[in-house]
Amino acid sequence: MDLNSIAQQTARLNGFVQEISGELVNLEGSLRQVIANQGQVGADPFVMGLMVFVLTCFVGYYVVWKVTPALHSPLMAVTNAISSVIIVGALIASGHSEFSISSTFGFFAVVLASINIFGGFIVTQRMLSMFSKKR
Repeated sequence: MDLNSIAQQTARLNGFVQEISGELVNLEGSLRQVIANQGQVGADPFVMGLMVFVLTCFVGYYVVWKVTPALHSPLMAVTNAISSVIIVGALIASGHSEFSISSTFGFFAVVLASINIFGGFIVTQRMLSMFSKKR
């Protein structure tokens, strides 16, 4: 590489840097405007949470009732995996040193998800024993 090509590439890169810095300034202004307007727009968080809960109830109902009997064991395995994710979130919520409502709900979430996980393993074990050969 000669000195002229290095100078041209440097000038071109400098142009890119100037363009990107201009875009970052525009993005910063947009983010500041969004943060300033955050309290003025949007739905109530309770309504949004309730809507998500109702929709997940409908989706869960139709998913579970449309599963063929041959797929019940994999479905149990997936629900156990989901419950293990719930356990992690509940442990995080209940792990505060001070007593609060989130630690109480976290504790109950750990207990209920544990019951769900162990019950799922028992049901899965019983279903798999139905397919084993009799001795």
